[in-house]
Amino acid sequence: MTRGRTGGGAGRLDWPAMLRAGISGLGLGPDQFWRLTPAEFLLMLGEGGGPAPLGRRRFEELLAAFPDHSQHSPEQAKNGN
Repeated sequence: MTRGRTGGGAGRLDWPAMLRAGISGLGLGPDQFWRLTPAEFLLMLGEGGGPAPLGRRRFEELLAAFPDHSQHSPEQAKNGN
């Protein structure tokens, strides 16, 4: 997210630049812009490139490394028993 220019030091958001990007760049109306969360806004700007979601292989590795020690079998747990 854009930081700086409005004074107040590090960690401040540059609201005028963000508003320009939302209204001029993305074509949002002011009401649409202000309803967005910062995460949604960044995603719309194409800056949401975080790590990939957990894949099945990694999930299986975590299950093996940290087994669930419940008394139910996986099938029972899935059925709510």
